[in-house]
Amino acid sequence: MDFSQIRQLDRAYHAETYSYFPIAIAGGKNATLVDTEGREYIDFGAGIATNIFGVNDESWKAAVIEQLGKVQHICNYYYAEPQSRLAELLCTRSGAKRVFFANSGAEANECALKAARKYAAMKYGEGKRARILSLKGSFHGRTLFTLSATGQDAFHRWFSPFVPEVASADADMESIRRAAGEETCAVIIECVQGESGVNALPKPFVTALEAYCKEKDILLICDEVQSGNGRTGKLYAYEHYGIRPDIVTTAKGLGGGLPIGACLFFEKTEHVLQAGDHGSTFGGNPVCCAGAVNVVSRLTDEFLLEVQGKADYMRAKLKAFDGVRAVTGLGLMIGLEIDKNAKEVAAKCLERGLLVLTAHERVRLVPPLTITKTEMDEGLSVLKEVLK
Repeated sequence: MDFSQIRQLDRAYHAETYSYFPIAIAGGKNATLVDTEGREYIDFGAGIATNIFGVNDESWKAAVIEQLGKVQHICNYYYAEPQSRLAELLCTRSGAKRVFFANSGAEANECALKAARKYAAMKYGEGKRARILSLKGSFHGRTLFTLSATGQDAFHRWFSPFVPEVASADADMESIRRAAGEETCAVIIECVQGESGVNALPKPFVTALEAYCKEKDILLICDEVQSGNGRTGKLYAYEHYGIRPDIVTTAKGLGGGLPIGACLFFEKTEHVLQAGDHGSTFGGNPVCCAGAVNVVSRLTDEFLLEVQGKADYMRAKLKAFDGVRAVTGLGLMIGLEIDKNAKEVAAKCLERGLLVLTAHERVRLVPPLTITKTEMDEGLSVLKEVLK
């Protein structure tokens, strides 16, 4: 199909939930994509931080195809090797004790929030410490529970009433103490808030929050859906802060482009969920897990050092561009505070062969972690001209 045929079909039958740019991607290699008309684009978006090895990665494809040749799905009544291997890898690398597999970041967060309430119910009595506290500017998903925990009013319109006993506070300890009271079972944070502008939380606040949560027996949940899996130059962004959460959630880049989420439980929470408490038909799908095993296995210390080097290179270049007031985020999770309208900049970049994302008034850059220097330079050249 050519682009006009695809667009016509989509407009006739697809739910009207997305605002598309006027192209259809047909293929590519690494961080260079090709549309249906044969035009090439440098990809600084990676499917919103998902295609962390770009597209058409040979090693990842081989792992997925090998599993497809065996069995594509097994329900969770039975064991499956890829799922067990991935659980071991994630626990070994992170220090977690157990993992629950879901299909997305929202589902991983849903699992974490349910587990937090059960932890408190078992210890203090059901309903006595049920409050979930998040931060203003956060984004945790589009299920009703995770939307309730999302600290941005723009996402709340039309969908009330929300899940009760969920509130948001400012990223300072005075606000946390005031909002938490004695009824809070968990605080959920993103160390780098992606959707609200790619803002890294201040380190003194995060370390103080960890100490407060431990003192009050409040679970600390780190949402690493976007910032995890090497995106910031560490396996998880919370490692930059020197803290140890009670629950960690991740998704996006974990599957390398296949839908999978994970909820990691540490010492306090490893035995909270028991048979029947939670589940997912497709959670831990063997094909998705085979892709994720390939991803996590390749996120070595050496590879993460390369990611840090690429991030330093891009950030140094970006800081020198006309019209860039600030470069935010961590690693290859980059926000650009600019003088121009971010959506207009994204549209002009597209016209010149560069794909970028936006986050509120900022341009958001989350390229594949395997992006080459040639691809970085080509994309940066386009962005520099557009910002002029």
